[in-house]
Amino acid sequence: MKDSLFQPIQLGKLSLKNRIVMPPMTRSRASQPGNVANDMMAEYYAQRASAGLIVSEGTQISAMGQGYAWTPGIYSPEQIAGWQKVTNAVHAKGGTIFAQLWHVGRVTHPDNINGKQPISSSALKALNVKVFVDNGTDLPGFVDVVVAREMSKTDIEHVIGEYRQAALNAIEAGFDGIELHAANGYLINQFIDSEANNRIDEYGGSIENRLRFLGEVVGAMTDAIGADRVGVRLAPFTSLNGTVDATPIATYTAAAVLLNSLNVVYIHFAEVDWDDSPETPAAFKDAVRAAYKGILIYAGRYDGEKGTQAINDGLADMIGFGRPFVSNPDLPNRIKHGYPLAVHTPETLFGGSEKGLTDYPQYSPS
Repeated sequence: MKDSLFQPIQLGKLSLKNRIVMPPMTRSRASQPGNVANDMMAEYYAQRASAGLIVSEGTQISAMGQGYAWTPGIYSPEQIAGWQKVTNAVHAKGGTIFAQLWHVGRVTHPDNINGKQPISSSALKALNVKVFVDNGTDLPGFVDVVVAREMSKTDIEHVIGEYRQAALNAIEAGFDGIELHAANGYLINQFIDSEANNRIDEYGGSIENRLRFLGEVVGAMTDAIGADRVGVRLAPFTSLNGTVDATPIATYTAAAVLLNSLNVVYIHFAEVDWDDSPETPAAFKDAVRAAYKGILIYAGRYDGEKGTQAINDGLADMIGFGRPFVSNPDLPNRIKHGYPLAVHTPETLFGGSEKGLTDYPQYSPS
């Protein structure tokens, strides 16, 4: 029944062994100072290399792009070297891994960005949003975000350049490709969604204008490393971190058309996944499939059965399983054989050490 998930698939020039994706999940365990990926993280990803594709946790493209304490970066030589440990470990186990490139925009606090004011599409504050800080004087904890500064044209050009360089850094670090984080209320999403963008220049107003920054960032990265190594993550129907769009079906269908014209290798949709959340409209999935000819990945409330159904229905090519991968390093094998899934410990998701990261065992039939 679950055979569809275990069919190989071609992703650009890459041959993937199955259609199971480990999506990006923040774990906040980068070495300090410097926000450097480390041996512990290398072991964690290598344990999960039986996924057809791993997408790394978000890695900030610059010091200004950091939203939370202890998340890894990919802009310094030390950070590139740290990620090389991860990619080497995953490749040694026969896995494929993309780096998720991340700029949080307004979803941060001066304590996380060297005392500076955050930047965004507009001078707006993300409402009811807190971020985790470690300022070295108080106990680490959650604080309210602050009002952002509207990005100038010079800022926009500068950040596009940072994304381009981060893509090159990711390839230098041994990643097989990159995923642009354009979802969940972070910087690119702050340009896309109407209620987070009140600009009156060519980057605001119409859907075409609000998608312009996305298109320019993707164009810079595909020019640098090739469109066959660039994927994009979108979250049309979430209101995470305070971004909301007035017409999400129209906006994100247009995004799919744009990304198809840019030949990105995949679009990865993060579906709303809290317990009583609405399903993604079937009409939207049909529209996206018609608009975009590359690989479509969906992640949300999927189990083996639902994932298989989505592939069999032709709406998805690959399926992301998030939290189950935290506590089931051998998740593809468990899905394939119907083995029970271990439940993760919420208290060890963010920060800390090996506990709750690398100490979940593989399933052993007794």
